[in-house]
Amino acid sequence: MPTPSMEDYLERIYSLIEEKGYARVSDIAEALEVHPSSVTKMVQKLDKDKYLVYEKYRGLILTPKGKKIGKRLVDRHSLLEEFMRLIGVDEEHIYKDVEGIEHHLSWESISCFEYLVRYFQEDPKRVEDLRRIQQEEEQKEEELS
Repeated sequence: MPTPSMEDYLERIYSLIEEKGYARVSDIAEALEVHPSSVTKMVQKLDKDKYLVYEKYRGLILTPKGKKIGKRLVDRHSLLEEFMRLIGVDEEHIYKDVEGIEHHLSWESISCFEYLVRYFQEDPKRVEDLRRIQQEEEQKEEELS
């Protein structure tokens, strides 16, 4: 299994390839806000672990293993963002919160989040009920302050 850092790279590489058709070291560095030399080291490690094939000055391609994991990581991230929106987390916090938790959840937990998202999506009344409960609790807190 890849480390959390490797996951970040694979997720970003997969996304870049999906968006642009390619992922260069400079693109990855910019997207992850790291130095190109750090990207080169990680790309070499991902190559060694057979997640991608890297040729210096020529670029990289994901292996089937790298594509599978990259897609899974992108899907995990999207699912957690969707979950955060459903439960009413402010948009300004969602990305950072997801980045903070995504590597610490088991795939079993991710599946449970997926079921919960599906549960809410199947009946919009469920989301309305959640919002009502949240508002009631916020009003109680305001009254106590």
